[in-house]
Amino acid sequence: MYYVYIIRSLADNKWYTGTTGNLRKRFKEHEQSKVVSTKNRGPFELIYYEASKNKDDALDRERYLKTGMGKRYLKNRLKRFLSLTG
Repeated sequence: MYYVYIIRSLADNKWYTGTTGNLRKRFKEHEQSKVVSTKNRGPFELIYYEASKNKDDALDRERYLKTGMGKRYLKNRLKRFLSLTG
């Protein structure tokens, strides 16, 4: 399985979207500041993920979720979560 995931920094409240084949391992790497793009922004919480059997499908989905339409989709999908944390 391949995962598209979104983590939120508890330090600055910013979101990071990524793709991985091992979600637990990748989240641990973010927590341990081993990922350049999120280094020193932890701790994090996993707020969303989707699973796919195909790596290319997961990468396409990641690209979509990073667009304006994709961000609107996520905000709508996570509106209850966002209202609790907002």
